[in-house]
Amino acid sequence: MPITRPVVLCFSGHDPSGGAGVQADIETLVSHRCHAASVITALTEQDTRNVKKLLPQHPADIIDQANTVLADLDVKAFKIGLIGHHETAAAIHAILQEHPHIPVVLDPVLAAGGGAAVADRQLLDAIVDLLLPFTTVLTPNSYEARKLAELDDLDQCGLALLDKGCGYVLITGTHETTPKVSNRLYHDRRCLETYHWDRLPENYHGSGCTLAASIAGLIAQGLTLAQSIGEAQEYTWNALHHSYLPGKGQHNPDRLFWMEAGV
Repeated sequence: MPITRPVVLCFSGHDPSGGAGVQADIETLVSHRCHAASVITALTEQDTRNVKKLLPQHPADIIDQANTVLADLDVKAFKIGLIGHHETAAAIHAILQEHPHIPVVLDPVLAAGGGAAVADRQLLDAIVDLLLPFTTVLTPNSYEARKLAELDDLDQCGLALLDKGCGYVLITGTHETTPKVSNRLYHDRRCLETYHWDRLPENYHGSGCTLAASIAGLIAQGLTLAQSIGEAQEYTWNALHHSYLPGKGQHNPDRLFWMEAGV
């Protein structure tokens, strides 16, 4: 029988250290037996500790690349990661408008793992105004949820982000100080479910990319949204649990942990 792989088109940044961005997306999507297509939103100068420089790509080139891929491949889901500039958000918005039937998983990257800001006020506004109305699943951490909703209480943030157009909002709790990590899922104007995970000891590079790409891959494979969101958290936790230290900064999730003997 011929091999088939559902296609996920990723709008992602390039991380030269290999831990986050499009590399994280590809490793994750391979793990879910998907085909990863990609449009690079921004080049970066970064290592395993922090982002030093952001180099957004030209918006017209982003649109042209995406249109060429979409004309050729049967894309089952979009995954959006690092955007980097409000004009890039507008370019992605133009693509989403033309393909409203394709599910969208958005990881709203506002700061690097080391703390460097990668989004200004214009980009925040563009995400809220242009992208959230097209977003099927939004996956902010608690810091990002508060910045996007301009509120402090996380339950209020989840509901406010639903009101801005998202179908589902999964607020992750790794940035909070709770003994366990609590991820809250919002849908249909309420907190639908809270997932609790053992808190792991390290800081991780590309964990948000991993979670969002996993959700997108599982949606592309035909799982329901609720199943995709639940199973993606389990996959991400295992990738973090089996992490390794390639450099002098944060740990890399081992997204290919399933290949190791005995895992």
